[in-house]
Amino acid sequence: MAILTCHELGHYVAARRRGLPSSLPYFIPLPVYPGTMGAVISMSEPIADRDALFDVGASGPIAGLVVAIPLLAIGLAHSTIGPLRPDSSIEGNSILYALLKYAVFGQWLPSHGMDVQLSPMAEAAWVGVLVTMINLIPIGQLDGGHVACSLLGSDRHERWSQRLHVGLPFVGLVVAGVMFAIARGAGASVTAALSYAKYGVIPWVLWTVMIAVIRSRAGEYHPPVGETPLDPLRKKLAIAMLIVFVLIATPVYMRPVLP
Repeated sequence: MAILTCHELGHYVAARRRGLPSSLPYFIPLPVYPGTMGAVISMSEPIADRDALFDVGASGPIAGLVVAIPLLAIGLAHSTIGPLRPDSSIEGNSILYALLKYAVFGQWLPSHGMDVQLSPMAEAAWVGVLVTMINLIPIGQLDGGHVACSLLGSDRHERWSQRLHVGLPFVGLVVAGVMFAIARGAGASVTAALSYAKYGVIPWVLWTVMIAVIRSRAGEYHPPVGETPLDPLRKKLAIAMLIVFVLIATPVYMRPVLP
């Protein structure tokens, strides 16, 4: 909750500093773990100024990660390494997460049937980083979409959003194909391997559908922005946000342990 609150307050503070009317964060409840789908702020009108759009779009993920990454490191320091139980699940790796585990434990995990047994703080922080990664997908009206639109402009962003949107399910299929091959190599039957691979494709299909619903209601991926380009500093920060997205990108969110 602290991570998500800081994320949305980042948007809120940036909007208010820009003189843009904005509501306080509203949390979206979820009846299953982790209990919320995140939070949103309400704005009465689209942001046309590209500098302002970048500030509001980028401030949320930055504020959330400023809280999430230290909590993840502290949480990992209070976690232990243990054997993977057959009835357990494995959280997905990103470049950043794998590096943090290596920094804390001195080995790449999971490996040889062993993985981190996450403390509650580490688990919550991992979810916070995952939610931030999803928000940074550079499509439509996600936070990453705001940053991309402010950098590229409306026309280029619409074209790139369409291409990336079409590509999302193919990313899921590639991930699922790799997982299927790994499961078969571990001796799983075709049926069991397909069941294992579904954990790689379902999230990407889900985001594809959700973005399609948002676009169908809005009639476009993102509201139009002005022609004045970003200033040089914000251009560099936009590229930095893309690098952050790559570092926290998690191809497989959660998967069961292979027998």
